[in-house]
Amino acid sequence: MNPIFLRTFFLLLLGTAVLRAAAAKTDTVLTFSNRMKKEIKAVVIVPDNYAMAKALPVVYLLHGHGGNYADWITKAKGLDKMVDMYSVIIVCPDGNIGSWYWDSPEDSSYQYETYVSTELVKYIDEKYKTIKDKKGRAITGLSMGGQGAMYLALRHQDVFGAAGSMSGGVDIRPFPNNWDMARRLGSYDKFPERWEQHAIVNMLHLLTTNPPALIIDCGTEDFFFNVNKNLHEQMMYRNIPHDFITRPGSHNWAYWSNAIQYQLLFMHNFFASAH
Repeated sequence: MNPIFLRTFFLLLLGTAVLRAAAAKTDTVLTFSNRMKKEIKAVVIVPDNYAMAKALPVVYLLHGHGGNYADWITKAKGLDKMVDMYSVIIVCPDGNIGSWYWDSPEDSSYQYETYVSTELVKYIDEKYKTIKDKKGRAITGLSMGGQGAMYLALRHQDVFGAAGSMSGGVDIRPFPNNWDMARRLGSYDKFPERWEQHAIVNMLHLLTTNPPALIIDCGTEDFFFNVNKNLHEQMMYRNIPHDFITRPGSHNWAYWSNAIQYQLLFMHNFFASAH
C-alpha cells in the first residue's frame, strides 16, 4: 500500500481520536437529598476544556412534566456542542414526574425546591470546578421546568443570577386539574392561597434590587402562550428588565431544541457581563 496514503490515513485517525477526546463529556451522577431521604439522578455535561479550566459557569436545565433527567440529552440533539461552544457546565436534575420543583405542602416526598436550589447546587459545587457564586449560576427549563426555573430563581436570587423559561407554566391557576399540580398543592378550591402564591405572575414583587437576568420564550400555538404573554406584559408594566421571545411553534421538542440555543446564548452573555 502507498506509504503516503498510510500516513494520511493514520493522521486522519489520530485527528478523529483527538476530536473525540476533546468533546464534551456527559456523566450520570447519583446525588442524595437529605430532605427527601432518597437518591436522585442527574446528568452533568462538562465542556471539552474542563480539564484545563479553573472554574466554569453552570446552567441548571430542568425537564417537563412526565419527563426525567435524561430528556435533554436524548431529545435535544447538539446540546453537547453548545456546552463546548460556551464553555459551560450543564446539569439536568431529575424532577420526578410532576414535582413542579416545589416543596410540596401536601407530600413530604416531593421537596424539590430544596433539592435543586440547595442540595444539588452544593453537590455540584463540591464535585466540579464551578464558579461558586450567582454570577456563574443560571437556571432554565421547559414547561413544568420553565415554571420551576422561574420559581426557584425568584425565591433564591442569592443562588441564581439568571433564569429562563421555555413554554413555561408561568401561571398555574387556569389549569387546576392538570399535570399533578393538585397533588402537590392540594385542590384549588380548598387551598386557593397556595395556587396564588405559586403562580409566577404573582411573584414579581420579589424582583427588587439587582434581580436575576430573565428570558422568557413561548410559541404562539402553545397552550401556555397566553399566560406567558401576560407575564411579559406584567413585567413591562413593572419595568422589570427581561427578554421575551415568541415565534410560531407548539409545545414540543422541535420548539425546545430551537429555544435552548437562545437560552444558552442569553446565559453566556450574562456570565460574560457578570465577570
